[in-house]
Amino acid sequence: MKTSWRSASLVASAAAVLALTTACGQDSPPAASQNVGASAAPGDYGSIGTGNGVAGTPGGQQAAPSPSSPSNPAGKLSVATAEEVGKVVTDSLGLTLYRFDQDTDQPPKSNCDGDCAKTWPPVPADDAEAGEGIDKSLLGSVTRADGTKQLTVAGWPAYRYAKDVNAGDVKGQGVGGKWYALAPDGKKARGGGAAGGEEAGAQPGLSTRNDPKLGEIVVDKNGMTVYRFKKDEAWPKPVSNCTGECLEKWPLVEPVDYADTKGIQEKGYMIFDRTDGKGKQQTINCSPIYTFAGDKAPGDTNGQGVGGTWYAVRPDGKLVGASEK
Repeated sequence: MKTSWRSASLVASAAAVLALTTACGQDSPPAASQNVGASAAPGDYGSIGTGNGVAGTPGGQQAAPSPSSPSNPAGKLSVATAEEVGKVVTDSLGLTLYRFDQDTDQPPKSNCDGDCAKTWPPVPADDAEAGEGIDKSLLGSVTRADGTKQLTVAGWPAYRYAKDVNAGDVKGQGVGGKWYALAPDGKKARGGGAAGGEEAGAQPGLSTRNDPKLGEIVVDKNGMTVYRFKKDEAWPKPVSNCTGECLEKWPLVEPVDYADTKGIQEKGYMIFDRTDGKGKQQTINCSPIYTFAGDKAPGDTNGQGVGGTWYAVRPDGKLVGASEK
């Protein structure tokens, strides 16, 4: 699907990014550089809070086993059509199955343990079978760290979501910008209705929206609010001081080609290499950007002002509601 925000040629985009990689620091005095490995002080990265879907148990309390409990077998899998999501894989109870962007499919590996696995219970592989619409050859299993077998679909480990309590619920779709319902082919379910597919309803990798309280702010391809960390550095080069546990709450925004953006300032739009093994990270005006695991749905701004250090981002890279100092 061709859209105006993708019209810029890749060659021109590559040249622009190359030119921008040396732009940081030219308009501001150099600042003392720090290693990316310097962790944020305790509390600076904030708390996701009760019931916000990525860490901790729903509601913060123990209750009777829910339909999504890991003790419940998967049974016969089938395909359902979820409103605004498209075709998704469901278990024998009609509960939606999900995949996690931080897992891998080749080879299959789950990176959701501990509190994560309480919110996203792994689907047992033992009794899972292909029902109507499911290709049996795509089903498999992976051995988790605790020795249990988890169902995989096209290599991707499958999970339920603790907040999905009724058949047809898809409350986990897009949580944290990392969790997506499983399409029958193992890909992310992103489409809407019969159109389905990963291109249906697609939006730029980074764009803006007009928030009623914060004004024009940057959002990612899933409509999730983008944030900056005041303890990071942009000058003379990007430096992220959010590592370890901080990155679990504030996932980094991976590189987005400038041709796949809309309304974002081009100057200072660049990527940089982190030194903590987490790969490359996108910046706006040379400042590292993130999403917030406590934002459950597009339009949420639960990360605004957390710890007095986290703020939404303007299209020119400036902080929303805070000074740069």
